[in-house]
Amino acid sequence: MLPNMEKFSNPGRRSLLVGAAGTAMLAGWPQAARAQAAVEGPWAVELFTSQGCNSCPPADAFLGNLAKRPDIVALSFHVDYWDYIGWKDPFASRETTDRQRAYARVLKQRYVYTPEMVVDGIGHDTGREPRPIEALLAKAKSISPRRATPELSRSAGGPINIKLAAFALEGGPADVTLAVYDRRNITPVASGENQGRKLENFNIVRQFEMIGRWDGSPASWTIAANRLQPTQGVAVLVQRVDHGAMIGCNKLEPAYSG
Repeated sequence: MLPNMEKFSNPGRRSLLVGAAGTAMLAGWPQAARAQAAVEGPWAVELFTSQGCNSCPPADAFLGNLAKRPDIVALSFHVDYWDYIGWKDPFASRETTDRQRAYARVLKQRYVYTPEMVVDGIGHDTGREPRPIEALLAKAKSISPRRATPELSRSAGGPINIKLAAFALEGGPADVTLAVYDRRNITPVASGENQGRKLENFNIVRQFEMIGRWDGSPASWTIAANRLQPTQGVAVLVQRVDHGAMIGCNKLEPAYSG
């Protein structure tokens, strides 16, 4: 879609809780789940999208494919600046839009646009074609081959445990951020540019919150079980302060039922 020309804002709030749930076709958590820390990968892809944007469905579908890969933490952030053109995206929020604008400032973009995929905090493209995103992923892997990958674990119905091993941070501390997301939703769109379509979205971020600033020493956090529903996934991003490059990330999620 055409770029949004509003001035970028520096986000003040660090958390979000967005719109009503759609239709999810998922299984629940197993008795115990664990995403181990690793010295290599995964890498993060963040899609900024809108159900009011008729250019976005191909990027939404591509994110769904990326979400299946074990080496990718794929997250979908729905922005609110297209809500005025006929369809209010039920998953959009101002805080999500602020995150995109912060990236635009750091990556020296002239404007924000949808669809936009930000790869590991280092570069961006529309996400409508795989090749530019794969090139950015290759670049991210060359820049950051050794990762501060958090270990995530959870027993059925229990809290989420996050651990970071000691890591030699260079260039200052890092922000540790939690994302809770719906694995898949289908939304019938009644108006706007996508009127009459059923839009399929994947890994839609519903909560997003910085849980700590990390200095590279061993650290751990516990996230209460009531912070997420049985069908939702969790991702943790370890990122240079103020929307810089990722130095680690990981995900923990239930499986699809079919």
